[in-house]
This record gives sequence, C-alpha cells and structure tokens, in this order.
Amino acid sequence: MSYLEDTIAAIATPPGIGGIGIIRISGPLAEEIARRIFRPKKPISHLKSHHFYYGHIIHPENEEIIDEVMVVLMYAPHSYTGEDVLEIHCHGSPLVLKQVLELSLKLGARLAEPGEFTKRAFLHGRLDLSQAEAVLNIIQARTERELQFATRQLQGYLGQEIKRITDCLREFKAHLEVAIDFPEEEVEIAPLDAWLPRIENQVLKPIKRLLQAYSRARVLREGAMIAIVGKPNVGKSSLLNCLLKEDKAIVTSIPGTTRDIIEDVLNINGMPIRVADTAGLHKTKHAIEAIGVERAWEKIAEADIVLLVIDVSRPLDKEDKEIYEKIKEKDIILVLNKSDLTPKIDEKVLNKEFKDLPMVHTSALYGQGIEKLEQTIYHHLLGKDVSIPSFIPTLRHKQVLERAIEVINRIKEAMVDGLPAVFISVEVKEALDILGEIVGETTSEDILEYIFSQFCIGK
Repeated sequence: MSYLEDTIAAIATPPGIGGIGIIRISGPLAEEIARRIFRPKKPISHLKSHHFYYGHIIHPENEEIIDEVMVVLMYAPHSYTGEDVLEIHCHGSPLVLKQVLELSLKLGARLAEPGEFTKRAFLHGRLDLSQAEAVLNIIQARTERELQFATRQLQGYLGQEIKRITDCLREFKAHLEVAIDFPEEEVEIAPLDAWLPRIENQVLKPIKRLLQAYSRARVLREGAMIAIVGKPNVGKSSLLNCLLKEDKAIVTSIPGTTRDIIEDVLNINGMPIRVADTAGLHKTKHAIEAIGVERAWEKIAEADIVLLVIDVSRPLDKEDKEIYEKIKEKDIILVLNKSDLTPKIDEKVLNKEFKDLPMVHTSALYGQGIEKLEQTIYHHLLGKDVSIPSFIPTLRHKQVLERAIEVINRIKEAMVDGLPAVFISVEVKEALDILGEIVGETTSEDILEYIFSQFCIGK
C-alpha cells in the first residue's frame, strides 16, 4: 500500500483535559470508519459532506456507547488534506479520545506521523510548501504580529511572488533554447543583453526585497538587543532609566556604580527591544569591576545595536576614542548625553572622530531627546523603509534566496561577458531549481521530512 493510500488518524487537540477533543481521520477509509462507529441521533442514509451530525460513538462489536459526539465528514478534494477527512468532536477527556482513536486504528487507520495531515495537503497540491510552513508558524505564533505574518503567508503571497520571479526566468530560458536550437536560422529573437534590465528588475530586485523583508520582520518578530556602553559616569544608567521610564538602575555621581549587566525590555512602536546597561568600560585592577567590564564586552558582542554614550560636558578623551576603536565594527548610534550642560566638545571634532555615525543629543537627567533616540533606534533597525512587510520569508527561505542571488549574479556576468546561450541556460535552470525549493517544486525528501517533523501529531 503506497503512502497516500493509507488512512491516518490522530488526536488533533492538545494533551490534557478540556471541553472538546477532536479526532481527525484522513484517507480512503474515513467514511467507512464513520459508518462503523458513529450512530446518528436521527437515522440518515449517508453523511453529507461538510455537515455536522449529532450522535454517539459506539464500539462496533458490542454497540457499547463510548461518547456523545458531533461528527463531520468532508469529501475529497474539498478538505484540508485533499482526501476524505472525518472529524469526531468528543468530550475532552483523554480517556475518551484514546478509546475513539484506538477504535479507528483497529478499523484500518494507522497513527499519523507529526505534520502528516499538512504534508498530505502539500502532496495533494492544496498548499505549496511555503503555505505548509505558514501553518506551523500560525500554531507557534507568540504575538499578534507573528500571527499576521503567518496568516498572510498561508494565503499564498510568498508563493505568488516566487511564481512571478520564476515566470520571468522560464520565459528567458525559452528564449535561450530558441537561440540554442536555431543558431543560424532566420528566427528573429531579441539580443541577450536586452534581457539584462528584465533580469535585474523582475528577478534580482524582487529577491532582494524579500531578503530585506526577512531582516526587518525578524527584528519586528523576535526583537533586538541593544547595549548601552561608554566610559564610567557618562550617564548610561540614567539613560536606561529614561528609556524604560522607571528607576531600574542605581544612579549616583560615583563612577563605576554599575558593576553588572542590568537588562530589561522596552517597546518601541510595537517592537520588543532588550536593552542592557553595562559597566563603564575602563582599565581597572578591582576584581569585581573587572568582571563587570568583561561581561560588558560579552553583551556588546551579542548586541544588534550599540548606544555609545559620550558626555558632551567633558572634552573628548583617550578613553572615548579607545572604546570606539574596539567597537567600531558594530552598528553604533552615538548618544551625546548631558546636553543640558555647556558643551565641551565641538561638533566638528565629533564628526571627524566618529565619521558618519548617527548622533542624538540627550539629557538623561531631564529626559530630553529620548523620543528622538527611540525613533533613531527604530529606523536604524528597520532601515529607511520602515513599512511593515505583508509577509516574510523564513530562515530556510532566506538561505534559498541567498543561493538564488549568487546564481542570478553569475547569469548577469555571463550575459555581459557574451558567454554562449547554452552556458547561460544551465545557470537559469539552476536558479529555477533553487527557487522551486521555496514552494516545494524541487525540494528534497530530507528537507520535507525535516519541515513536517516540526509539526505536532494531528496537524
């Protein structure tokens, strides 16, 4: 019996006691199992598709009533899996659900594997692979925004975008095949370099937009990590308190008050951001301070953005410059704190030392410039285009898209160098195969098994 000829069954609701529990059965035996274990309250000749019926589940051998239920039978292809699907809505007793499931297994069904119902929906063409992954994302969504992204992906928006890209590549491949098959015939075809703008605008740019959407949405979905750094007594703890709008960190005029990481979460325009106040970065022989400084460097390594705090009421000194030199490879926002005091640093000096870093003037003591700093952080994390994408690729999609870009760039180079059409055609086929992995057209069995193994049994 082949894989899709099996009838599968599983409990579709979470473990534990609840008001309702659902047994889901999919496959050619679904209707027969319903006939053998379900007794409707009112006699009927057959179960109509997509109609709920009230009655009892009985043991087929002794007709003992097991539970009072509602059942619905959905005939293929108009079901979640594309097969005949039976759902039995029982009382949410684990014992009842176990007995009903065991009856189904005795009557010819087998226990479903994790994600097998959704895998069957994919194999029957009800969902492409990106939509199947969206089902898992909906189940695992922790925030409203995650749920919104997953729902849009389930509607097929990512698959539609990939189709537009691959349609262009297929048309280009057909054009190349004509050039290959009729090299000396009088067949009028456009020169290859005429395709360069289309490859750029209809293939490369859309892929890059999808990758940008991943980067923006990852931050929106998962949040970001920000480390507040600087030498001692520049106002890092006061800045943390201003951002959090509470006295989280102890603030004194004594340098080195903060000796450990103080961390909390703030919300900027719906974006969760972990912000950490670190110990002042300086050389010290004090054992406890040294540990604090070491932990500060560890937090800096983790951070998506570093807020480098400079006290503008004091001249820029060697310590400020040394800290910048050690972190200059990070994404930095320069925070010019204590701007309520007379400045001792010339703007030209700042521009020279810190080049093109975004700068925000603040006074943590009086809460000035904090709103501007929040907006700078938000725009810095999302880029110039801060619009929220309607759908996002997953990490798997991102890796596929990055591979596709490498091939598309090789195609462009080959066209510019005037390489033969047969060579370019091979590269175009590789690009199509790579992009096909997103929607499941060319995905290996190993990848499919990995994706669906992440689902729970019953989905």
